Amino acid sequence: MIITKTPFRMSFFGGGTDFPDFYNKHGGSVISTTFDKYCYVNVRHLPRFFDYETQLVYSKMEYVQDVNKIEHPAIREAMKYLDMHELRISYDADLPARSGLGTSSSFAVGLLNAFYALKGKYADKVKLANDAIYLERVLCNESGGVQDQIAASFGGMNRIDFYEGGYRVSPIIISPERKQMLNDKLLLFFTGFSRFSADIQTVTEGVLKDKEKQLLEMLDLVDEAQKIMVSKCSIDEFGKLLDYTWRLKRGLTERISTNTIDCLYEKAKSAGALGGKLLGAGGGGFLVFYVEEEKKAAVKQALSDLLYVPFSFENEGSQIVHYTPETYEPKQA
Repeated sequence: MIITKTPFRMSFFGGGTDFPDFYNKHGGSVISTTFDKYCYVNVRHLPRFFDYETQLVYSKMEYVQDVNKIEHPAIREAMKYLDMHELRISYDADLPARSGLGTSSSFAVGLLNAFYALKGKYADKVKLANDAIYLERVLCNESGGVQDQIAASFGGMNRIDFYEGGYRVSPIIISPERKQMLNDKLLLFFTGFSRFSADIQTVTEGVLKDKEKQLLEMLDLVDEAQKIMVSKCSIDEFGKLLDYTWRLKRGLTERISTNTIDCLYEKAKSAGALGGKLLGAGGGGFLVFYVEEEKKAAVKQALSDLLYVPFSFENEGSQIVHYTPETYEPKQA
């Protein structure tokens, strides 16, 4: 039996520049962090006592004889990709799917991590990230960028730079005290379930050529944000810049935000938040706000209809938290 634990991520700056059509031409960069909310994937070989060969437990349950009949696309394609058979797979998570935190990519990374371990093979962070990108973007043919898989695999607070043919992950060098200060001033709220990320990403991908000016400005903001984080200037400038990049992002397509989300955002700003953004592709999910200590109570009161979710940054990325190797002999044809 293998159990993996993979963090979710929040992306602060540069979202949209991680689409291949954009970064292959202009380069791309994002600043993101993982935090202490996780998805857990439990994988073992299914004992041969049942009239089915594979059992899946996620938001629904599947019992199948043939891998090709699996409805969950990521599980189906991952099992075919790594030639996995006769499995029992269960999924659990601290936060819901379709919430803008890269949940599908965290699941993909955690699933692949578990599969490699079950086969007795070690997969490093680069391999996990690359295979998860291949699984979601090629095998499952889902639209979107490539930052989520990298963030979930590597963990920590990073700047990820994209270029034609690859990417580079660079940890943000920030003192523990300043990093904790930033963590303490970020408030996370759940607005409700978003639309499927891939649907929104398809629309976003379609407007990239028409929105190059906005995306190039969002790309420039990554440098500015990193300077704020690593310098001795007031960390409050991070919050103000977050507000600016959100207003740029919501202008990419009308599907990124909604009237309800805009209203919630303005409520938080009126109560004292310096800035914030909707996390993920858009349409719903989580809002994060930068709020000074003396304004926190007012912002929480203004958004009292939403679920507030405390969190802390994490640094580990996807981990194997339980490893019990199994002897497995494939059925004879």
